[in-house]
Amino acid sequence: MNWDRIEGDWKQFKGNVKQQWGKLTDDQLDVIAGKRDQLAGQIQKAYGVSKDEAEKQLASWQNTQK
Repeated sequence: MNWDRIEGDWKQFKGNVKQQWGKLTDDQLDVIAGKRDQLAGQIQKAYGVSKDEAEKQLASWQNTQK
């Protein structure tokens, strides 16, 4: 699935993101509003991972979305 669709249907995908990255709050997810770079940054901050690792996790999650 392409990221444009995820961004467009963010409210639908927000629950899936929360399942994957439970440390992210609803407020953070509302601010992110489907922006991939902002989501990657919040994953980095919340989980203490590198930018590359956050991108790798995002790519893996994106591939599992239908």
